[in-house]
Amino acid sequence: MRSLYLIRSDQKEINLKISTQLLENLCKKHKNLALFCPVVSEDTIETLKNLITKFKLKQDLASVYSFNFQNGTKQYNDDQNLFTDKIINDYENLKANYDFVFVVGFSRFGILGSFEINTRLAKELNTPIYAIVDKNNAKMCDDYLQKRLESKNFVIIDEWFNQENVKELDDYTFLTPNRFRYKLIQSAKKDKKIVVLPESDDDRIIEASGILLEQEVVDLILLGNEKEVKERASKLGVDLKNAQILDPKNSSFHDEFANTLYEARKAKGMSLEEAKKLVLDRTFFGTLLVHTQKADAMVSGASTTTAETIRPALQLIKTKPNVKTVSGMFFMSLEDRLLVFADCAVTPNPTPEQIAEIAYTSASTAKAFGLDPKVAILSYSSGSSGSGISVEASKEALKIAKERYPELCVDGPLQFDAAYDPLTAKSKMPGSKVAGYANVFVFPDLNAANIGYKAVQRTAGALAIGPILQGLKKPVNDLSRGCLVDDVVNTVILSAIQAQDN
Repeated sequence: MRSLYLIRSDQKEINLKISTQLLENLCKKHKNLALFCPVVSEDTIETLKNLITKFKLKQDLASVYSFNFQNGTKQYNDDQNLFTDKIINDYENLKANYDFVFVVGFSRFGILGSFEINTRLAKELNTPIYAIVDKNNAKMCDDYLQKRLESKNFVIIDEWFNQENVKELDDYTFLTPNRFRYKLIQSAKKDKKIVVLPESDDDRIIEASGILLEQEVVDLILLGNEKEVKERASKLGVDLKNAQILDPKNSSFHDEFANTLYEARKAKGMSLEEAKKLVLDRTFFGTLLVHTQKADAMVSGASTTTAETIRPALQLIKTKPNVKTVSGMFFMSLEDRLLVFADCAVTPNPTPEQIAEIAYTSASTAKAFGLDPKVAILSYSSGSSGSGISVEASKEALKIAKERYPELCVDGPLQFDAAYDPLTAKSKMPGSKVAGYANVFVFPDLNAANIGYKAVQRTAGALAIGPILQGLKKPVNDLSRGCLVDDVVNTVILSAIQAQDN
């Protein structure tokens, strides 16, 4: 245990007494300890000052908190993601520089309100909870935490607690949307890649470029007329000085790219004149930047179709060895876990062989982003309980997947509830290593997959990141024409991380 999150009661004297006792005990074990309070009130600041002095902590007050109460409340109401992102960043900086971080929650919202927001933040930080409660509320708080944490991995304490009986807890492993985004950004920064964005005439692309450049996550190439792009960026208040802007109409790469495209497609009947014209198309030009290793990845589709994005990639970049099917997956980031849905973008009616390959490539993608993939091949029945064309296709896909990819942890056919929920899995698929614990869900066709991801996104409030195209030798990813600025930012970062494996 490298940290703990203290949820305080409404009783200031008890809070101070227990905080002091815990700190005294922890300082004996950890010589380099830091305090952290995500949001502070005026009286909390004084308490923190006194604790820093009393225990001679090697920490300045500015690093102890992310927001004062007024600013924190405003930021939380304006944008909860930015509020949480700053807290995660500040906390991780402390973890990197200190042996132990003692997190002090805040208690301005009554017992239930404080438990709600502090539990959420503890899950964002993956910091084990110690909760100070009145004896009369102990049972209620215990039930609440057990339900929210899905375990007994927390400690309830009161003013008479004995520190000798307080156990050390394992760090939590929740993967919230903010935590996932933080991990993505850190991964991308470790090995910065060049991503090309062909659609610089779209305001969403320009605004996303500003965010990405400000965060120094990737290097960017924008395609378009440099004067027009900069003028539009200025009107939007976006700084693009660190972006490279190339115009396919007057690029020094034109002849090189035309010859490259001609050589790749002449066997299919393409003439050099046709290649010279196609190179002027920004999607083809961007794909050629990736193909010739002048960029590492491309993200397009905000104003073009999926087919227009994928076609040049299939003609030039092509698929990976032993992969025939390009598919599209979404990361579905729920409240505290991450799922993969596929194929949500490319193949309308996959064959059993294609479903098996999609299962394999989706598992590979999940693994590349830190998941331990457990793959469910979905259907409207589980195991041998049903029959029909779709069910038989799922059974055949499972057979092919197990034969072709023996290391793959996969099962099917599975209904979604049997794949996702452990209790349902016990009755429908007892003995399955996947049922109840799946995190990669392969749908029987594009119709079901597209409906499925949008249903979860809209009804469960999940963050849907994608589609991420799988199976290509180099990352070329497609945006939805209805994408938001955040979608562009997330897809560019994912593409950059994909490029790190090439």
